[in-house]
Amino acid sequence: MKYILTETGIETELPHGTLKMSGEKEHGFRPGELLVASIAGCSGSVFRKILVKQRLELNELEITADVERNPDEANKITKITLHFEVGKTDISLEKLERNLKLARKNCPMVRSVEDSIEIKEYITIKE
Repeated sequence: MKYILTETGIETELPHGTLKMSGEKEHGFRPGELLVASIAGCSGSVFRKILVKQRLELNELEITADVERNPDEANKITKITLHFEVGKTDISLEKLERNLKLARKNCPMVRSVEDSIEIKEYITIKE
């Protein structure tokens, strides 16, 4: 991938469009947002693939990411908590939790940062 410096940030061309990045939110995605999005997106995608392989279906999945930073270390991201909330389902919470642990072991984005960023994941079922 090639990244090009522009007046307002950095851009790269991808098969599905241009990705604009900037430290200023009005000019593109902020790098920290992309980091958290890639971790949440990867975790959710791997989790779904595992459920599909087991012929288990979710009608609804929302992932909320809470981020903690250390202002004394260039605002470094130190912890990301991912809350997986699934819609009403017949799948037991225990089975969902087991599959979420399996997803963590197979998510390349989580595995890439797990030694430098604390990643916490938990799951709940909507009532």
